Amino acid sequence: MALKKYAGYAWNLISLVGMILAVTATGLIIGFLSYEGITGVEKPYLGLMTYFLFPGMLIVGLILVPLGAYLVREKRRKHPEAQINPFPKVDFNEPHKRHMFLFFVVASIGFVLIVSVASLKGYEFTESTTFCGELCHVVMEPEHVAWSNSPHAKVKCVECHVGPGAAWYVKAKISGMRQLYAVLFKTYPETIGTPIDNLRPARDTCEHCHWPEKFYAGRQKVFYHYAPNEENSPREINMLINIGGTPKSEHAKGIHWHIGQEVTYIATDKQRMNIPYIAVKEKDGRITEYMDTEKPLSKDEVAKSQKRVMDCLDCHNRPAHIYRAPGIEMDEAFAARRIDSSLPYLKKVAVEIVTRPYAKKEEAKATIAKELPEYYAKNYPAIAKSKQKEIEHAVVVVQDIYNRNFFPSMKVSWNTYPNHIGHFYTPGCFRCHDGKHKTAAGKVISKDCNMCHTVLSQKQENIPAGTQVKEFVHPVDIGDELFKANCSDCHAAGGEDVPGGEQHAKH
Repeated sequence: MALKKYAGYAWNLISLVGMILAVTATGLIIGFLSYEGITGVEKPYLGLMTYFLFPGMLIVGLILVPLGAYLVREKRRKHPEAQINPFPKVDFNEPHKRHMFLFFVVASIGFVLIVSVASLKGYEFTESTTFCGELCHVVMEPEHVAWSNSPHAKVKCVECHVGPGAAWYVKAKISGMRQLYAVLFKTYPETIGTPIDNLRPARDTCEHCHWPEKFYAGRQKVFYHYAPNEENSPREINMLINIGGTPKSEHAKGIHWHIGQEVTYIATDKQRMNIPYIAVKEKDGRITEYMDTEKPLSKDEVAKSQKRVMDCLDCHNRPAHIYRAPGIEMDEAFAARRIDSSLPYLKKVAVEIVTRPYAKKEEAKATIAKELPEYYAKNYPAIAKSKQKEIEHAVVVVQDIYNRNFFPSMKVSWNTYPNHIGHFYTPGCFRCHDGKHKTAAGKVISKDCNMCHTVLSQKQENIPAGTQVKEFVHPVDIGDELFKANCSDCHAAGGEDVPGGEQHAKH
């Protein structure tokens, strides 16, 4: 046979299987790359096959061809009567050898091109958010969904988690191998722990876009809230956030002073919620130490403890993976007019249903679809009939709120990971600014709200129309507790604005 003549020692089962694998893999790579290029579809498992599985098949196939030939030759060596052909002499005057040589050259060029393209595309694929967030869809679903709804949804995962340079790329891929093992053998924790150990410093990543030198004096921000009462009463707080400080005032330093100054601290827990020790390096090089007066550390404990230099992530600890309280989500849905705020008690009832424990997302979705319309059918039958479409649309919006912030499969909900920005649902700023951290000379880290923000105006049920307020007014008069207690002491437990709202809707 002509084919057998050309194949030579490769005419054996192992080499033939290798040839079939190589040819099949080549066709699949070309086909899948063409499909992706034409349709623009980028799916995690499609990429996994195109850039890893099929190139692997091609390489294995090409290894099997010479391996089979080698085994055949070695087998013949053991039998003296068998004819062992000498190694071929390259003589281009012989058509057979000339054709074989040309085939080898063309095949080698094709192999190099295909493997090169697959390698480059494979590298690009491993750097994509599809690979990072969707390939291990059960484990990474909470983080991927939160990222896709965050202000950094256009920033690739690797730009923050890896950054530029070969050293951190290699570290990330080694870490990725451990994570791959954990996913394959299901040894990963039920809930991913944070903060991430050995995360690249923010100065190597965040500050490529966010320049500390470009912090401005302040930024106006309007917070829209709605009371959990029958009218879903609108509330509005207009604030000046002192990002870079307010010039010519007692609070001229501003929030981002923390980055312009070298600040180190000791945290006694993994989530950095308890901070008993803070040290500030002054401009003249002196070190000012602040100690928690209620739980102070001894000099020996300070010396032995690990100190962390404060950077962006100590406040902006959830810059791209933000889970939000259902109450806040409802506020934004009202403000954006995605749902009808005239539906009585909608905020309170929706938040109450959403924050219940559910075993699966499907169970939560079914409960929302059932109980929200039932509530209006029972308590407001006229509204249930006249605003049926609005209620049905509210069901869809509330289900979407649940899908973005609750993930039963990984035991993650909106309050699993504390967000240190602000101080409404978690201590945040008050971890240090609690009025209890003092120097030996008696200097205190202030709890004065005006250090970070100034209330420009406020609209609320308990503020007469036209009244100009200068300080924050709580929806309910809680006396000195407004200054003594932290907001999170009351608000951390649930995803609603319980203080200031009617405690019970009609049932």
